[in-house]
Amino acid sequence: MKWYIFIMFIDTHCHLDDPSIRGRLPDVLAAAAIAGVKRFIVPGVGPEGWDDIMALAAGEPRIHAAPGIHPMNADRCSDEALLRLAGLCGEAVALGEIGLDYAVETVPREVQQAALRKQLRLAVSLGLPVLIHCRRAFPDLLCILREESAERVGGVMHAFSGSAEIARDFINMGFLISIAGTVTYGNAVRPLELVRRVPLDHLVLETDAPDMTPEPYRGRPNEPAFILETAKKVAEIKEVPLEEVAAVTTANAERMLKLH
Repeated sequence: MKWYIFIMFIDTHCHLDDPSIRGRLPDVLAAAAIAGVKRFIVPGVGPEGWDDIMALAAGEPRIHAAPGIHPMNADRCSDEALLRLAGLCGEAVALGEIGLDYAVETVPREVQQAALRKQLRLAVSLGLPVLIHCRRAFPDLLCILREESAERVGGVMHAFSGSAEIARDFINMGFLISIAGTVTYGNAVRPLELVRRVPLDHLVLETDAPDMTPEPYRGRPNEPAFILETAKKVAEIKEVPLEEVAAVTTANAERMLKLH
């Protein structure tokens, strides 16, 4: 790996609390620093993991927490959990990851929708941006975001899998579109078109570590250092220098998440 000390990235979505990363976190952070990653946003997926991600953020200034309830855990979005979440948000940069996942059949859609609405209302009341997860549910998601006035806080569309046309709807509501390692895959079609058509001013980067490992590291757990491969692919598609991709996506993330 080359030393890109003149560029800086923000990994807007990485699960550093995952067991595949947590036990070797110092090495993971060291490799990320070599690759130019200066900040890490660690989302929550359920109440049982919130203490860990908050502790990670409290112990390392480069790590920022975003506690929330993932749609696969939407049935755990109780009043008690929401009250606890509200108490954590004062130390968070976003609320997430929340959203809809209609590929998850174990949690009814109406339960997912109710959990999303409750968390959006909390985020809006606190003025906190949201990290949105969505699979096979874009029409319903757009409707709920509009009805809950999500444009007042905006956020990041995590590992966006929709079309450039759908992306525009979210951009018009003040959301950034996050590009993950899938853009590097040899069979990728929609991710390439998305990057080609969405202006760099509306893009951020992520790894979703330990998932979505980019080429040439597929088959290994993903980690923040590998964001460099995604950035290089974005630069190739847009025909701009890597330094420009780094600078613009980092500025976008800093602005949205109020990272100073």
